Amino acid sequence: MTQINDVATLTAEGEVAVLTLNSPPVNALSAGVRDGLAGGVKAATENKAVKALVLICEGKTFIAGADISEFGKPPKGASLFEVQNAIEGASIPVVAAIHGTALGGGLEVALCCHYRVAVPSAKCGLPEVKLGLLPGAGGTQRLPRIVGVEKALTMVTSGEHVAAKQCAEMGLVDALVDEGKLREGAIAFAKKIVAEKRPLKRVRDLNDKVEAARGKPEIFAAFRKANAKKFRGYDAPEANIKCIEAAVNEPFDDGLKTERKLFMGLMTGTQSAAQRYVFFAERAVWKVPDVPDDTQTIPIKKVGVIGAGTMGGGISMNFLNAGYPVTIVETKQEALDRGLGVIRRNYENTAKRGRLTMADVDKRMGMLTGTLSLEDLADCDLVIEAVFENMNIKKDVFGKLDRIVKQGAILATNTSALNINEIATVTKRSEAVIGWHFFSPANVMRLLEVVRGEKSSKPVIATSMQMARKIGKIAALVGVCPGFVGNRILAQRQREAQKLILEGAMPWDVDRVLYNFGFPMGPFAMSDLAGLDIGWSKEKSSSSTIREILCEMDRRGQKNGKGFYDYDEARNATPSPVVEKIILDFAAKKGINRRTISDDEILERCIYPMINEGAKILDEGMATRASDIDIVWINGYGWPVYRGGPMFYGDTIGLDKVLAKMKSFEGQMGAEFKPAKLLEKLVAEGKRFQDLK
Repeated sequence: MTQINDVATLTAEGEVAVLTLNSPPVNALSAGVRDGLAGGVKAATENKAVKALVLICEGKTFIAGADISEFGKPPKGASLFEVQNAIEGASIPVVAAIHGTALGGGLEVALCCHYRVAVPSAKCGLPEVKLGLLPGAGGTQRLPRIVGVEKALTMVTSGEHVAAKQCAEMGLVDALVDEGKLREGAIAFAKKIVAEKRPLKRVRDLNDKVEAARGKPEIFAAFRKANAKKFRGYDAPEANIKCIEAAVNEPFDDGLKTERKLFMGLMTGTQSAAQRYVFFAERAVWKVPDVPDDTQTIPIKKVGVIGAGTMGGGISMNFLNAGYPVTIVETKQEALDRGLGVIRRNYENTAKRGRLTMADVDKRMGMLTGTLSLEDLADCDLVIEAVFENMNIKKDVFGKLDRIVKQGAILATNTSALNINEIATVTKRSEAVIGWHFFSPANVMRLLEVVRGEKSSKPVIATSMQMARKIGKIAALVGVCPGFVGNRILAQRQREAQKLILEGAMPWDVDRVLYNFGFPMGPFAMSDLAGLDIGWSKEKSSSSTIREILCEMDRRGQKNGKGFYDYDEARNATPSPVVEKIILDFAAKKGINRRTISDDEILERCIYPMINEGAKILDEGMATRASDIDIVWINGYGWPVYRGGPMFYGDTIGLDKVLAKMKSFEGQMGAEFKPAKLLEKLVAEGKRFQDLK
């Protein structure tokens, strides 16, 4: 055995050499790994007794991608291109032996090998697009040469992992070897290609599949059209598509230059910076400074949910999907039957789309027990209340739970705004009470705001965060304040949106600006989708707002084809002349002199107060990190990932600019725009939200 460096060794198996990399946790392409690869290939090819080289990795995975910690730092060691050229230009066949995942730069290295074998559990992919990038080491040029243009387009623009069996079917992997026997299988494969005198198959020289697409721009036009909605606003998918076009229309080396140019454009742009920031923010969000990783957690074996409506049903599905038995409580049999029926239909619809089998549906429904008695929750380890958003009702429920549910269980409320500390006062175990604010639909939306009360214990907090991960959520720990983090910030945007339509804009102007910013829809389209009459009372309505007037006119939103917009049978929206007149008349009645409002003002009035409110939340300690606020807004409210969240966006445009505009708005429009103390402090110190520790 020859020790190449700290992470690479070369051993001989007869005429086959095996280059083994071992750089935990994921064999990322650090300087040490690159040097190990370069040195190992050189040593193997210089040894006249070696007829083939197998590249394999220790640990749980093949090379899982670039070492993201090296981004933006001065280069060290052998460059990735030097390593790839050494492998591809080797005088003996090099076989990549893949287990775990071969992702990004890892797959790009494997594509430079002459052959690839994998165990059935392995997966390959080029996920750079998820970081706002493209495969920058020849991936966009080699991949279409081996799997074809259409499959390459899908892989580079989705970033999804492809199972080994599919990889074998598309030619990306040459052979599958037995699970757990990768080394033996790869060596046997290498000996076979030597015995059969197979040629050195350099992917860069394979042109049949790219030539088949040459002169057929309709392939790319159709792909762009089919994915236009999914790619909207993102720079990286289009850059990836252009690289595949270059693979088709340019010689290989010219295609590499195109790839490099487009890669650098993305790498130095704000979108990739935002997406990389989000990548790390999603990992940081789980860390709670005052709750250590080794905090004792509470074993959860059985879950209770109170309320079988939309929220309660969706919450229950999360736990059933993760294999937890659930007891769901309603007050009336009719409501319980309806709720259980909705859950079953949701699962059956998923089965019809091929994502579940009917056996899966039956298994999950078999773990769900419906009841009309709170007493049936006595032995639950976790109970989540999802009843009507009314303090008295919630207090009544928690008072009963305190008497019924076993000691040591977690008592959680799904409130979106109510004071959890007040709810906890009706129990004799305030330390067990915590907020689990799910977002609707709860079985689909990824975000969970975990709201720690004044007395929520560390084991309860740690278990809540752990359980959130187990049911597939991303959890942000927040404090008790009106609206918590997400809805508190949303209130700032909603206030300004309502004011803007009276001062001179129309709902479709506000919606268009925020849609173009990157949101899935604007606030008025969202209100129509949710239903304008949610929380509206006919008896208490007094025509005091535009919304009240619309509800009084039976304009309820999409549900009855008319709200802020008019809707056709297919729910396509058009601006409503009726609503325009209502707004103009209401503004005149209020004595408001309407004016022309620019798109810039709409955006600044809607977004800057959100950033300012985030600063107040941080100053009050209601969120742990600025990046946690961004995670809430990306996963709960559709903030575009490529803008990084409201706090990152504030850093991007400059906090000095935000502060100046807030002061200007405060002078024109009043105290609602008063800058947060933290915002003023950061500007004075020349710092960003990202600099806060």
